[in-house]
Amino acid sequence: MYWLSGDKVSLLVDRLAEDYAVYGPRRDEVSGEVIFDRLNLLSRLDLQAAIPYNPPKYVLFPQYEEIIKYLYERQSRKVTIEKIDKLQPKALIGLRACDLTGILCLDRFFLGQEFVDEVYLEHRQKLFLISNTCVRPFPQCFCVCTDSGPAAREGFDLDLTFTGQGYLVLVGSRKGQRLVEEIGLQEAGPEAMARRKKIIDESVSSFDNFALENKAWISRATNRLTTGFIKPEVWEYIGNQCFECGACSFVCPTCSCFNVEDVNRMGGATDRVRTWDSCSFEGYTKMAGDHNPRKPVEDRRNKRFFCKLSYSQSKKYLRPGCVGCGRCARVCPGDIGLPNVVTYIRREITGE
Repeated sequence: MYWLSGDKVSLLVDRLAEDYAVYGPRRDEVSGEVIFDRLNLLSRLDLQAAIPYNPPKYVLFPQYEEIIKYLYERQSRKVTIEKIDKLQPKALIGLRACDLTGILCLDRFFLGQEFVDEVYLEHRQKLFLISNTCVRPFPQCFCVCTDSGPAAREGFDLDLTFTGQGYLVLVGSRKGQRLVEEIGLQEAGPEAMARRKKIIDESVSSFDNFALENKAWISRATNRLTTGFIKPEVWEYIGNQCFECGACSFVCPTCSCFNVEDVNRMGGATDRVRTWDSCSFEGYTKMAGDHNPRKPVEDRRNKRFFCKLSYSQSKKYLRPGCVGCGRCARVCPGDIGLPNVVTYIRREITGE
């Protein structure tokens, strides 16, 4: 464990900027919203800011990304394929534990199954991750209900815990160790780990006082979703509330649905692009012949929350698919973010 004083944070960020494009939380001047963005001015980094409006997943799983280019020459009947190789190393600093957990879920989706996504892998290999412990929960948080916070336990290169005067720095990788040695951080002392644990315990105990917007007691909901013991009327009610806008998918740190299409360019070249998709959309499951096995919106809502909370999905990702960030509840115009859906399921169980 190392010690980083508050006035030395810029030293850490400046060193990262020598080798990486630096991303972190900053406050937008116009809207006042906290967003996770490329820091063209490193001084705009705000490590005390609330959970960003947008999930950092877009840095390694972009909303729109060119995968390959190809050109078909009609006369010679030859195809020239060019791999897009323009990825630069990126450093994500100030990641909240829920967002880091989301990245680990994406790792298991893109890298931990039968096939490995080479594009995602290249992003991931060029990434430096610095997580940031939530010393006090924010109003929309329920990470303690999903075992994803308030502090990171794995997956980071460095982890920061604010003490009031500076940061306790926990090293999680060889890259992280090299960095703390390069900038000359001093060891924090033998009581540093106990001090960090005390800060985390105080954060967990304060959820009832500060995290007032959402509660999601998911264990019973997980049981019901896995066994299918939820009445169709509940899904119909949820489906009637859904606007099918896809906002919940786009702000979710773990959603990995995508579409691949070919875009024709001037001169005959074609770009193969990957874009975000959403199981909220009717066209997501549409098949040849116009058949759609999940045309009713309530069927699509059922699938989304099965993906987030069912035991089979937890078995695949080694944890629930929800990380408790509260973004879905914040952006949903139909008021059916995951915490409210869990409440509806609990009401159906208890008969309230």
